[in-house]
Amino acid sequence: MTAEGPMRYPPIVVLLGGPSAEHDVSIVSGTAIADALADGGLRVRQVLIHLDGSWWWLPADHRRDGRPQATYDDPAAIGADGPLRIGAAIDRLAAEDPPPVIFIALHGPFGEDGTIQGILDAAALVYTGSGVLGSAIGMDKAVQKRIWRGLGLPVIDWREVRASEWRRAPEPVLAELEAFAGSDEPRLMIKPSRLGSSLGMTLAHGIAERGPALDLAFQYDSIAIAERYLPEARDLEISVIGNGAPLGIYGPGEIVAGREFYDYAAKYTAGLSETSTHAEVPEAMRAAMRKLARDAYRSVGAEGFARVDFLVRGESIFVSEINTIPGFTPISLFPTLPAEAGLDFRAVCLRVIDLALERSAARPTMALRPEDLPR
Repeated sequence: MTAEGPMRYPPIVVLLGGPSAEHDVSIVSGTAIADALADGGLRVRQVLIHLDGSWWWLPADHRRDGRPQATYDDPAAIGADGPLRIGAAIDRLAAEDPPPVIFIALHGPFGEDGTIQGILDAAALVYTGSGVLGSAIGMDKAVQKRIWRGLGLPVIDWREVRASEWRRAPEPVLAELEAFAGSDEPRLMIKPSRLGSSLGMTLAHGIAERGPALDLAFQYDSIAIAERYLPEARDLEISVIGNGAPLGIYGPGEIVAGREFYDYAAKYTAGLSETSTHAEVPEAMRAAMRKLARDAYRSVGAEGFARVDFLVRGESIFVSEINTIPGFTPISLFPTLPAEAGLDFRAVCLRVIDLALERSAARPTMALRPEDLPR
């Protein structure tokens, strides 16, 4: 980056934490992003959203420096300025001069499902990643699967269960899942429809484990999905970066889980799982996966960046899910896969910011007046 390069960017505000079960993962992602941008000479502030929904401005020179995530349970103890409720916090961001770009590093509900995106839109603030629609669909595994199946993309078969019907009449729900599973492969992957990081997710081996698995999923969401289990499948991931055409599509990389499946511990315990930025697959399969990733990304209205996950067994490819704010942790594949195109971690972050500015510049700017209305 040239000496004047960083100065072409407005100030960056990284949002991290959030009131979701993925709070701790977001702290790792957000602080890593902030460190990379600050080391590149950009003006960066970090804003922590506490589990209780309050907003805190971390010190201007703040670095996590390996602190455990629990340190952020008491923002005042690390010198943060706050608390502010959301309205006052948004007013503070909107009043900054020059206006900042908001780098959303929030995972899970509120940060990834279109909620914060709508709030920032209403305040005319520029932010990274997908807008309201792409975020909402990208967070909802049931809805995205319906879209992909309707478009002919290959997905693992599934059933949806609502918490209300489970609590009202659990026996028919279990009977339907038993019929769905069949006898050849009784295992079902049961998880909340609108959560990530494998939280609330259970590989239920048989009928006795399905009820507790649903109970766990409903601690996080009102809708659960039960997917057929695909034994001996490989977990592959592709990074997508871009607003429209062309898209940067990188990978696939591969994850070899250190546990029975790629659960929360397998994802975030250092050394438990293995990752590779270059999955060994035939070139024809690589090309097919990249096309599927492109189609999945466009179909949900994603913008900026996302990670598309796949399950592959033999020659069969299945689109598993899309993550519109994937992890930027030291063990995350999303920011490392673009290295095949010469993009390191910081360059990926800068590209994401560039795309946010590009999308903002393309939006209509006409302010309506009463005489503009069709009266």
